[in-house]
Amino acid sequence: MTRTVPGPTEHVVVVGAGLSGLSAALHLLGAGRRVTIVERDDHPGGRAGRLDLEGPSGTYRVDTGPTVLTMPELLDEALSAVGDSLADRLDLVQLDPAYRARFADGSTIDVHTDGAAMEAEVRRACGPDAAAGYAKLRHWLTRLYDAEINRFIGANFDSPFGLLTPDLARLAALGGFGRLGPKVARLVPDERLQRIFSFQALYAGVPPHRALGAYGVIAYMDTVAGVYFPRSGMRAVGQALADAAVAAGAQIVYGRSVTGLERRSGRVSAVRHTGHTGDKTDGDTERLACDAVVLTPDLPVVHRLLGRRPHRAVRLRYSPSAVVLHAGTTQARPELAHHTISFGTAWERTFSEIIDEGRLMSDPSLLITRPTASGPGLAPPGSDLLFVLAPCPNTDTAPLDWPRLGPAYRDELLDVLESRGFTGLSGDIAVSRLVTPADWAADGLAAGTPFSAAHTFAQTGPFRPRNLVRGLDNVVLAGCGTTPGVGIPPVLISGRLAAERIAGSGVERRRPGRDRRVPTPT
Repeated sequence: MTRTVPGPTEHVVVVGAGLSGLSAALHLLGAGRRVTIVERDDHPGGRAGRLDLEGPSGTYRVDTGPTVLTMPELLDEALSAVGDSLADRLDLVQLDPAYRARFADGSTIDVHTDGAAMEAEVRRACGPDAAAGYAKLRHWLTRLYDAEINRFIGANFDSPFGLLTPDLARLAALGGFGRLGPKVARLVPDERLQRIFSFQALYAGVPPHRALGAYGVIAYMDTVAGVYFPRSGMRAVGQALADAAVAAGAQIVYGRSVTGLERRSGRVSAVRHTGHTGDKTDGDTERLACDAVVLTPDLPVVHRLLGRRPHRAVRLRYSPSAVVLHAGTTQARPELAHHTISFGTAWERTFSEIIDEGRLMSDPSLLITRPTASGPGLAPPGSDLLFVLAPCPNTDTAPLDWPRLGPAYRDELLDVLESRGFTGLSGDIAVSRLVTPADWAADGLAAGTPFSAAHTFAQTGPFRPRNLVRGLDNVVLAGCGTTPGVGIPPVLISGRLAAERIAGSGVERRRPGRDRRVPTPT
């Protein structure tokens, strides 16, 4: 049995209406708890935020957070906790291809999540031996996912000793504690395929050649389980969860920033919150009594509310950050898939530059997302909405002068895209917004990164910041800074794990599996 919050837990206050907080709220509501959510913004979603940019011909509806949605069954799990369903709340489309990879030599590989389609694509682009290697790689990724999802990713741990089960031996036998990059290279010698099936390690904050093999599970989610998109934008995900929570009895208080926790006898007895406008708090402070609290902000905000940071033998290392350009264009760009990865010639050097050396990529690999490929209503008719993401050092590694550097780097990225065949893009932008590590830092994110603590071995599983708080019996954490980690699937799981800490066996759990039915490509 894992530890749960002792004493009364009838009324739970969830701090933050991001995806982890909304997941926790739904699972708690399903377990019979009364839930109040306090959110500083005027809308739900947290890092899956929203921004409307007005252009000369209309509004561009920008999603400011994650653009890749995988494992939608975890959304269905959270919604089903209150008798709701994904089908009733979201209009999802499965992307095919999930990604289009473009390489410096001019070649292109479409990444299909259907096994037969992808095997045919690999055979076309890389030859029959590579196709056979892909089939073995897909099998390995699937076995890895099956070994990890319920026992390691989807479980609470009270100590590292909780890992000592037969499942650990199974994971080790699969190569989960070896290195991801070399394992992928043994199965698919073509370097282009190695990039496609290992670049996801950067989401976890480590280069593929140093990432644990266990993090191949992210490649499974991306390239086997499928990538999805809500036709009305990623902002619809948080809204759907929030609407379901309210329908199930939750109260969401928007525009309020939590500024303090009242304590009594080793428990938090009330949450204090103040009006929040833009980046400032204003108005009178109000007190909200509670029996338990779920804290979902980034770790620096959590530590400020707690009045301390937990002692760790080694200081937390944070993932690289990103520069993001949101651009509304005057013309459609049908040559772009929903997600296009533009790889430069450099590979391992790129990771060394942004992680070890604190430098901008000299030969960047970029993610270009065109949400209007699947949701044309997100931009004015005949226009497109683009999201260009360039990984970069976080502010701990390189405290760069982003207010000065940002505009020049934006122009440099556009020049790179122009040289790679995306002609006329610079002159086609009607409206844009640039987001840099300085902006993430101003929003309260540690080290100026939206990807939180890196998934090094010492910051993985039970070694990651725990979701229980020493010295406060009724406070639980959720979000990407705690277990299991970064990305939409992990933060949704973190919300359920937080609810389990409070409600114990009262939280109904539907184990995600490969036989779950989700939307098919259209």
